[in-house]
Amino acid sequence: MHSRTVFIIDDDAAVRDSLALLLSLRGYPTAVFSCAEDFLRVLDPLWRGCLVVDIRMPGMSGLELQATLAQHPAALPVIIITGHGDIAAARQAFKAAAIDFLEKPFDDDALVQAIERAFGEAAERRDAPAWPMQASLSAREREIFDHVVLGRLNKQIASDLGIAEKTVKVHRGRVMSKMKVRSVAQLVHLYEQVSSTSSTN
Repeated sequence: MHSRTVFIIDDDAAVRDSLALLLSLRGYPTAVFSCAEDFLRVLDPLWRGCLVVDIRMPGMSGLELQATLAQHPAALPVIIITGHGDIAAARQAFKAAAIDFLEKPFDDDALVQAIERAFGEAAERRDAPAWPMQASLSAREREIFDHVVLGRLNKQIASDLGIAEKTVKVHRGRVMSKMKVRSVAQLVHLYEQVSSTSSTN
């Protein structure tokens, strides 16, 4: 799947077709589904993009799908669309981090703007450090960190990054200090703990 794919989930074939046509003309790859269950059956954790989901569908509703996706590794951002304005539903959607809540018929540009916001937020999430302490590391220190937790030696890291071994030692010491560990074993153990927790959430 393309990283900017828009997944359209709506039980109304006319709506699916019109949205797919509109978005394809705007340059977005699309994939359409008639219900949430069909989408979940094929959803891959590696898929990237965003969802445009009808709130009222037979079976699983758009809000229920949104709640399910919040627990899925793909964590695709969601835009809710509806033909029935409902303040309570809108509040629930936004509380669950919906990008937007659009009432049909909605302005084409409003939908495109919401999609672009969704892609922007998804990119920020992917680029964010996996755990808070890592946020304090510089770009070079993150590179050193990534190599260290893979068990690479200072000499190997220096060769890979094209820097002096002495420089690697300095950055490595800063990484250990910022991550509040005293040994590489502790650093790796902490990394594995956080990675395991993230994969089960």
